[in-house]
Amino acid sequence: MPDEKPKLIIDSDWKAQAQAEKEKLAAEEAKKAAARPAKKAPSAGAGGAGGSGGSGGREMPPADFQGLVGSLVTQALMYMGGFPDPKTGRAIVAPEYARYYIDLLGVLEEKTKGNTSAEEAKELAQVLNELRMRYVEVMKALDEMAREEAAAALKGGAPGGGGGAGGGLGGLRIDPSRGGDPSAGGPGKLVY
Repeated sequence: MPDEKPKLIIDSDWKAQAQAEKEKLAAEEAKKAAARPAKKAPSAGAGGAGGSGGSGGREMPPADFQGLVGSLVTQALMYMGGFPDPKTGRAIVAPEYARYYIDLLGVLEEKTKGNTSAEEAKELAQVLNELRMRYVEVMKALDEMAREEAAAALKGGAPGGGGGAGGGLGGLRIDPSRGGDPSAGGPGKLVY
């Protein structure tokens, strides 16, 4: 008896039951999908900050090509000092990481060539061009700051200059009013 394996008998009743369960699950999922937009409206009217859900009531963006590109662009901008660290309030400048994310976007452009719409290809090319130009600006600004700090150290002055909005970067910061395309939400030019 211990060597006997249970027999699996598939008959039309089992198939009908499985189909009924599948239809029931599909109906429940449709109800949930219909309920989601209804939940979204009240929280938006209340300021959008509240709401239920683990992430403060915010919905995740769609998982698409534009979302992937946007995620990589955000990372590159963050490492070029475009966004302050939420914990310290200081800019994060790590050129090696910024270049990595820019290079990833370049690989994405190369590997998806011919498989994207004309609009997607154009947007990716524009984003890459803008990021590469900003990367060069950041590197020039960092080189200039390093020269100024070296000169100040030779004269006995305090390194780092004014210690402005850039935190540990002296006065380096991104000024949205200088350069960039404000209509496209460009982060502006580096100033120090």
